[in-house]
This record gives sequence, structure tokens and C-alpha cells, in this order.
Amino acid sequence: MTGNRTLSLTDIGAEGILLAGGARAILLQVANPHVGQGVAGHSDFSSRPLDRLKATMTYVYAVTYGTDDQRAEVVRRVNRAHGPVHGSPTPVAGPAGSEPVGYNAFDPQLQLWVAATLYETAVSVYQRVFGSLDAESADRIYQDYAVLGTSLQVPAGSWPANRMEFTTYWNGQLDSLLIGAAARHVARDLFHPTGAPWWLRALLPSLRFVTAGLLPPGVRADYGFRWDARRQRRFDRAVRIIATIYPPLPRRLRFRLRDRCLAALDRSLHAR
Repeated sequence: MTGNRTLSLTDIGAEGILLAGGARAILLQVANPHVGQGVAGHSDFSSRPLDRLKATMTYVYAVTYGTDDQRAEVVRRVNRAHGPVHGSPTPVAGPAGSEPVGYNAFDPQLQLWVAATLYETAVSVYQRVFGSLDAESADRIYQDYAVLGTSLQVPAGSWPANRMEFTTYWNGQLDSLLIGAAARHVARDLFHPTGAPWWLRALLPSLRFVTAGLLPPGVRADYGFRWDARRQRRFDRAVRIIATIYPPLPRRLRFRLRDRCLAALDRSLHAR
């Protein structure tokens, strides 16, 4: 809480520091073999990493902060992008042998998983930087995050009813993840994009390190990230430094990406 005020998604959702968890969320998403097959077959992370980031963040900001027209526009854009993303089952190697895996970007259960990774990642990063949320704020933010899925094809009743049910859902999903060829392909594209500007390429080693530190240990190991006590201490030290420097920054700086994305969306609407 801030003073006696319960925080909501609109209080935390525009924090620029949440972008530190972006690659973590993506790697969790594509570790679901159905999502991984779809993203690997239809994504352009490697050639257009910044465009992909901007599109995702514009959707998140518009459904959270935007006008009715802005929300309708980003939903239309996402649905249009999802239209071609479907495929017949193909064999995917798993612990029990090859299993047929198909995908459809309109599948509500896959969209639920994507929304869940965005929520869980955002709250994890926020609490590392700002400290633990009180129960009332945590409950409010959790319920608010359902909009990321229900604005698309996720039925409102599919979002777990409370944080305890979400934890059960989350742990069950983690147990079913499979870091196969598709997920590894997406990971390579994320950290070795061919179309990235020089300044982004310079940041990629740090992004890879932060992403590894934020991932659940089992998922981190399955992706093949090297990790040990020394790296954990280095990660913890970096988090402490960020938690000291970032929160006192002016809100206009911390929320700048949100404002830029919504302004660009507004310009595109008025240019029609």
C-alpha cells in the first residue's frame, strides 16, 4: 500500500523496470510446447526485436490505461496477428518419447498461460525492486491482471479465482513445461537477434544474465543457463542496486515507455 491506499494494476503496470522480466516471460511462455511451436513457426523476434517488444507493450498499456478506442485497436491488431498462427500436430520430443503437438493462437488455455506469465513476472520483478506487496494490494493487482487475457479469448471464469488457486495453477503448469527445440530456437533469437541495433546488442549479455536470475531454477537449468552461488550473489547485488536507484526516479521517467507507446497508438488512430 501507498500510505493507506491499496495499489492496483494501474499503479504498477507502467513501471519501466518491469521490462527487465520481459525475456523471462517469453521463455516461460514458449516452454509450453504448444506456444513454443506457434512462436517458433510464426515469430520474427530475430529480425524485428524492438517492433515485437513495442507491439506487446502497446497491448499491455492500452488494455490497462487506454481509451475504449485504443483498447479496441490493440485487440484488433493482436487478433489479426494471431490469425495465421495455427498448425497441425507434429511430433515433439519429450521425456516420455515423441508426442504430437499442435497449436492455435486463439486457444483460450494458451492465452491464459501467456497472461499468467505476464502477471507472475511483473509482480515478481516489482516486489524485488519495491518490496513485498501487502495482501490487499496483491489481491487487487492479481484480479486486475485478468484483463490481459479476457480482452482476447480467455473467458473471465478461466482466470483462477484467487492467488491461492493461481499458485496451484502456476505450479502445475511449471511441472508440464518442456524446453524443446522450439523453445530453444526462440531463446536463440531473443539473445542473438539479427536485426538489433548496436546498443541493444551491447545490452544482451546483461539481459541474458538477468533473465537467468529471474527464471525458476528448474526452468533455468532446462534452458541450459549456467548458474552457481557466485552468479547468484552477483544477481542479488545487482537487484539491491536497482532497488536503491530506481524507485526514487521521477514517475515521468519510470512511466515514459507507457506514455510513448500510447501516444504512438493515438497518432495511428488519428491518422486514419
